[in-house]
Amino acid sequence: MARELTEVGVVGLGTMGAGIAEVLARAGLSVTAVEISEDALARGRAHVDQSTDKAVSRGKLEPAERDAILGRIRFSTSLEDLAAAELVIEAVPERMELKTELFAKLDKICPPDTILATNTSSLSVTELSVATGRPSKVIGMHFFNPAPVMKLVEVVRTVVTEPSVIEDVEALAERLGKVDVTIGDKAGFIANALLFGYLNHAVSMYENRYASREDIDAAMRLGCGLPMGPLALMDLIGIDTAYEILDTMYKQSRNRLHAPSPVIKQMMTAGLLGRKSGRGFYTYATPGSAEVVADEHTPSAGGAAEGARPVSLVGVVGSGTMATGIIEVVAKGGYDVLFQARSPEKVEAVTAALRKSLDKQVARGRLDEAGRDEVLGRVRGTTSLDDLADRDLVIEAVVESLPVKQALFAALGEITRPGAVLATTTSSLPVIECAKASERPADVVGLHFFNPAPVMKLVEVVSTIATAPDVAATAHAVCARLGKHAVSCTDRAGFIVNALLFPYLNDAVKMLEAHYATADDIDAAMKVGCGYPMGPFELLDVVGLDVSLAIERELYTEFREPGFAPAPLLEHLVTAGYLGRKTGRGFRDYSRR
Repeated sequence: MARELTEVGVVGLGTMGAGIAEVLARAGLSVTAVEISEDALARGRAHVDQSTDKAVSRGKLEPAERDAILGRIRFSTSLEDLAAAELVIEAVPERMELKTELFAKLDKICPPDTILATNTSSLSVTELSVATGRPSKVIGMHFFNPAPVMKLVEVVRTVVTEPSVIEDVEALAERLGKVDVTIGDKAGFIANALLFGYLNHAVSMYENRYASREDIDAAMRLGCGLPMGPLALMDLIGIDTAYEILDTMYKQSRNRLHAPSPVIKQMMTAGLLGRKSGRGFYTYATPGSAEVVADEHTPSAGGAAEGARPVSLVGVVGSGTMATGIIEVVAKGGYDVLFQARSPEKVEAVTAALRKSLDKQVARGRLDEAGRDEVLGRVRGTTSLDDLADRDLVIEAVVESLPVKQALFAALGEITRPGAVLATTTSSLPVIECAKASERPADVVGLHFFNPAPVMKLVEVVSTIATAPDVAATAHAVCARLGKHAVSCTDRAGFIVNALLFPYLNDAVKMLEAHYATADDIDAAMKVGCGYPMGPFELLDVVGLDVSLAIERELYTEFREPGFAPAPLLEHLVTAGYLGRKTGRGFRDYSRR
């Protein structure tokens, strides 16, 4: 049975350490908070004062509760004051030599049964433990920043950590109101191992000028519902901190995807450390400020749509969910829409689905009846592709098959008038193949909507090497009229969102495959620790394991990056027909839900 800890210590009172001390005191524990100097101690005390004062001002704490919390924290510059602690958590800078030196000192000061915990986010807990004479009493207790707000704690056991120590720390995490995941000692643990590979990939994408910093960040926020874009998050974490974590992970894993992108080290050397220095990937109003200010890399508002071709008549090819959603969005944008489906029955089905969607919006008060009728009045259906001859823009949303799309674009190239823009909604196939088939490649662009199109704000505008500048501008102008946020990228597998999302999902499958953590713990770590709307396995089951595997194969085929090779476990599940929610079983069993 776990013991109930009452006397604890925290060493290191930066933002993280001060937050941990506050969390412990809020839970009623007696805390001794230690810093290296009086100046550092004053800064740590100020962190706690500021945090608790803010909680009072927001009505989340009563003044008396704040006073009680502060009364439970004793501030000190002497490690000797930790002699009575039952648990000590270190939160000093992320340097192995500093942490091992500290643990060696604590080992001499604290009683033999005192638990020594490290808040490291990437260093080896095992290596830290052997700096002491009590490796079985050493454990990782990785909080997330800001500690008073973030609910996740990764409890990291080594191969020699005593079961009773794990139980004590898990019980403490529960007492603190945290969600804990208990895992082995591996570089990056769960959250950082998955997060920093993704962040590094995003930095490489920016470094290679594939897309702008604004478009990369907007794509991941709007396309995946993430709380922050990857480059803004790098600035928040600190470029130097990110480099240290990636470098540590690479040295342990030798996984190329964790090798820090060269620009990260260059920025660190130049002092461009992110928010804390006032400049990183973005420029900030002052050091430490969250306010982004314009700099020489900031795009001009509306600049991407300059020189667009005029569009008033739009055609849509397809009758599936995506096509129907695009028809609705385009008609709501005020365009005259003619859609083509393969049979009269499919034309009727699309019209019925469109009316059902609009009626639902009327019932919910999002649209009035007159508005619904106007939208329906702008939409007509046909079974003949030839009827699209007068369209200014034609958007295809047919099955994700390259031969099918190539045949369609070959026909559209002949049918549509000169100067008409032809767009494909493909999410993974090469746009240039469709462009070549049309025999008018300058007029072809990727216009990748996200599902459901009426809800999702993001559209990826994909230019091939042959796309005319005014065609890309036309795509941006149309998106602006539709109320969508368009981001620009060139024609590479996965574009922005899928190219960043699916390697991360693949890494999660490999982590599960290695029996490092359960699907539930991995999902919890990413949702609770990183603020993701869904865990990787929840998302894979929703997207469909077959769809996910197809996208991962496209990425691997194009980039030939060994780390992108689909995890065997994913391939086996697809072979077995376990495709996710749509079949009732994927990474989880939905048949009884």
